[in-house]
Amino acid sequence: MDERILKNEERAVFALRDIYRKFGYQPYKMGKFEEYDFYVRNKDFLLSDSIITFNDTNGKLMALKPDVTLSIIKNYSAEKGGVSRVYYNENVYRVSDSTHSYKEIMQTGLECFGDIGIQNYVEVLHLATDSLAYISDDFILEVSHLGILSGLLKNASDDSDFIDAITTCIGEKNSHEIPRICKEYGVSSEVSDKLQMFVSIYGERNKVLSELRPLIEGEEMEAAYKELEIISASIENSPFKDKIIFDFSIVGNMKFYNGVVFRGFIFGIPDVVLSGGQYDKLMKRNGKTGGAIGFAVYLDLLERMNTQVKDVDIDIVLLYDENEIPGRLIGTVMKLSADGSSVSLQKTVPETLRYRKLMKMTEKGAEEIG
Repeated sequence: MDERILKNEERAVFALRDIYRKFGYQPYKMGKFEEYDFYVRNKDFLLSDSIITFNDTNGKLMALKPDVTLSIIKNYSAEKGGVSRVYYNENVYRVSDSTHSYKEIMQTGLECFGDIGIQNYVEVLHLATDSLAYISDDFILEVSHLGILSGLLKNASDDSDFIDAITTCIGEKNSHEIPRICKEYGVSSEVSDKLQMFVSIYGERNKVLSELRPLIEGEEMEAAYKELEIISASIENSPFKDKIIFDFSIVGNMKFYNGVVFRGFIFGIPDVVLSGGQYDKLMKRNGKTGGAIGFAVYLDLLERMNTQVKDVDIDIVLLYDENEIPGRLIGTVMKLSADGSSVSLQKTVPETLRYRKLMKMTEKGAEEIG
């Protein structure tokens, strides 16, 4: 198969599948539908509460799948002491942030379940990095650990409104509002200063660890810090080590996520291309034992790549008249497209079609005329 004729997302499906298989991930296939009640029970985990529903022939209210992870968790059966690894390529159905209408979104990704630990976290981060590197050399993977934020918040207050307000500030890197919020909820200036300092810590991994060390106190934060140290050390031998940074503005939904969380960006695409993390809490909420970590790559975004530099719709327009022999035409197109060029057969040149080369069938064959 000539990859030059595939779309960006189609090429990515094949390449990423091979990357994941090398680490023992098995293909996972699921249906397009789930019972609506299942998503209602987990609606605060979903990116949007707008779900496409329909009545099944048996009267049950069904939903088009808005999320892959939830469906995989639902069907996951734990094996004592074992680790399950799956990858998928699925479409989900959500409301688009840009058009505010329903959209079919293609995504691929992987999930790692069971008796997992730091080795698995590093493995998944490695695969996330390789996924981004396949798509583009110009990428950034941002990594955070919610154990640090969770520990800081526990030392500050257990008021849910305070936690929500501070988490929003951290996600927006808004340090200016933190003193006001802390004062409003009676949180000490010492804790307020720590939270302000925390917001400003991001960037190169070793620098971040050094700046973060004075803020660490308590078992939860110590354990999280140790995991970040191991992750940082494991990255040192990676050819992409300079593209992986620590950034604690990745807060996620702390009702479900815990531990390591991360997101990836590609130059030229304004949205998050890859998103993932640990979701042990979501597993527990759905009655599953063990831990879980995974990520999704949003393949539909890849079509935005290089759109700014695309100056033509087709490489060659080949003109012919109605008396031309069909087999000769097809043979000529096959020759012209052998190098990967795209060829459009036309009797006349469409006004809106942009092309690089204009050719015409003659007695001698295809000849360039413009």
